[in-house]
Amino acid sequence: MADVIVDPIAPEDVNLVVDLYNQIFRPSRDRSSFEHRYRGRPQLLQLVARRHDRPVGFLVAYESEPNILFVWLLGVLPSDRRQGVASQLLEAAESWASESGYEWLRGECSNAQRAALSLLIARDFDLVGLRWDSEQMENQLLFQKAVR
Repeated sequence: MADVIVDPIAPEDVNLVVDLYNQIFRPSRDRSSFEHRYRGRPQLLQLVARRHDRPVGFLVAYESEPNILFVWLLGVLPSDRRQGVASQLLEAAESWASESGYEWLRGECSNAQRAALSLLIARDFDLVGLRWDSEQMENQLLFQKAVR
């Protein structure tokens, strides 16, 4: 397991998530795009992984249905990948989801995201579907795991 500390952060601390997102993914997003996605979500979970007080990864999840927590984003800085950080973030999300009364943790990724696919399979997620993402213009593989 990675030598990181994973902590939840408040929704108003979204700037930290935006900063990490923009170091990891392209195209970049601004705070307003995150706030737009968060709007109206009954439950929001933002986790940040820190190594020696330096943020190295994050996870954002929200309630998509009454008993389902949907992992929207998961990212780790390139310099800190393949060290178990993403696994630790997912483990913390699974634990939080179970403690919060959710039955399922869901997520999705594209076929090109091989590291994410391997991680989800290794963490016992099942492939449960496929959907077309018109924003990214590609199929997304849907994964799900029971957390209770």
